[in-house]
Amino acid sequence: MVFPPALSLQDGAACPSHKTKKNLSDCILAAIDIGTNSIHMVVVKINAQIPSFSIITREKETVRLGERDPETGNLTPEAMERAISALRRCKQLAETLKAEQIIAVATSATREAPNGQEFLARIQAELGIVVDLISGQEEARRIYLGVLSGMDFGGKPHLVIDIGGGSTEIILADSKDIRCLSSTKVGAVRLTREFIHTDPISNKELIALRAYIRGMLERPVEELQQFLNPGEKPILVGTSGTVETLAILHASSKKSLKGSPSSLPTAPVTLNGYQMSRWAVESLFSRLVKMSYSERVAMGISEKRAEIIIAGAAILVEAMNMLNADSLIVCERALREGLIVDWMLQHGYIEDRLAYQSQVRPRNVYKIAHKYHVDLPYAERVAGFALKLFDSLKGKLHFWGELEREYLWSAAILHNCGLYVSHSAHHKHSYYLIRHSELLGFSEIEIELIALIARYHRKSKPKRKHVGYATLSEGHRKLVRQLSAILRLAIALDRRQIGAIKDLECKFDPEYRRLYLHLYPQNPQDDCALELWSLDYKKPIFEQEYNVKVHAVLRRAS
Repeated sequence: MVFPPALSLQDGAACPSHKTKKNLSDCILAAIDIGTNSIHMVVVKINAQIPSFSIITREKETVRLGERDPETGNLTPEAMERAISALRRCKQLAETLKAEQIIAVATSATREAPNGQEFLARIQAELGIVVDLISGQEEARRIYLGVLSGMDFGGKPHLVIDIGGGSTEIILADSKDIRCLSSTKVGAVRLTREFIHTDPISNKELIALRAYIRGMLERPVEELQQFLNPGEKPILVGTSGTVETLAILHASSKKSLKGSPSSLPTAPVTLNGYQMSRWAVESLFSRLVKMSYSERVAMGISEKRAEIIIAGAAILVEAMNMLNADSLIVCERALREGLIVDWMLQHGYIEDRLAYQSQVRPRNVYKIAHKYHVDLPYAERVAGFALKLFDSLKGKLHFWGELEREYLWSAAILHNCGLYVSHSAHHKHSYYLIRHSELLGFSEIEIELIALIARYHRKSKPKRKHVGYATLSEGHRKLVRQLSAILRLAIALDRRQIGAIKDLECKFDPEYRRLYLHLYPQNPQDDCALELWSLDYKKPIFEQEYNVKVHAVLRRAS
């Protein structure tokens, strides 16, 4: 059976319109987060059929709403002007992209300011944007929904930490529900303003900063720990600009150790799923606190982020220590995307948010297939044959597990997406499109593996000189060689792309190293000559990789 059957676009059960009897259609939405440090907007296209959403564009502007009047606590006129100017540009962009609705929320800075409601009324009067002022708990809930749309936790318990400008949200959840939500008034902008007055930060200020963070996080961490089962160690997921900046610096330091000529930080193709150890985070923090503002900018950190990165990194270090988290996984999605998911839940596009989260990876594979106009019935037949071969040969010719099976399925679904660019060398185009698409739920190395398996579905076999393949470990090279060889046979079995072969059975003779493929045609009168010819043409690379001889036999009846 093709993995995962519940998400097939040919299966009406996957489409909300079949389940809810509503006439749901694709639409374009914009979501705006008016934060303490920045205003963020994401514009997305919602695909009702999958259901999923594709990001059309992101917009960010640092407005520093958190720099409030020290005497009154009010939002300053200058900060409000910066914010309204940014919101005006966001609205113009959303309208240009034909967004049908703008969803907007305001968080910590506006929530705490005595003139926060006046500010929101002014936004509505001048721009026509209705802004929802949400509580810290509600902010945490929607951040969690955003993370669910981009990460697959495999049913394991997980902690989410979002370090904002004015507050930090920590969420504990598992495969069934949210266990604990917290929002604490420690944020990168707030703590920079209150504790950091020297450059570089003095030892006295650093001690005071870290002590304050520990004191503020003590209660929410203790409350959260009450919801952990004995021996349970949840996965820690980090979101926000602070976490992403540290991840880019970490990736850059690893590249420089490998002899990369560039000293400036270079982001991985995707930060989603990028992992850092607690030791690595602490090491980066130790380096940063010794630097002046200008030295941090010289590292490649943006000017606005360089101002607040010390406080943000201090929050992350203290939180990881208090939570006893050995490592952290980066998620690029947070509050903005959570607003979109919440809207989809309210409007019937998603019925079960937990099922939605458990299907992040396959749903995004289908989203990419839909984006590049993949012939899905054909792709699913190929994926079905590939998994049948994989399962039949497991423990005999290979010893890969469920994760590798999922990579094979994903590559089989997407192997022809390069036709969207051109038929000529479309296997190379497939590699590029998969590698640079928003394939959420997978780490960067997993996306690389899927892209390479798809890339070698035709033409030459993998070679050490090829881009991508050359940088893999020996174990990953073997994975790409073996799974792409299986994919080649699966593609041969549907050479005419009409479903001529109904089923197959695999028989392996270990004594003579022979693999017999018994093929059952859909039409008993069909000799499947083209499929048999294609198998003969495709099998040499498989035979070489697995050290077997392949014999195909057409059977008229099961």
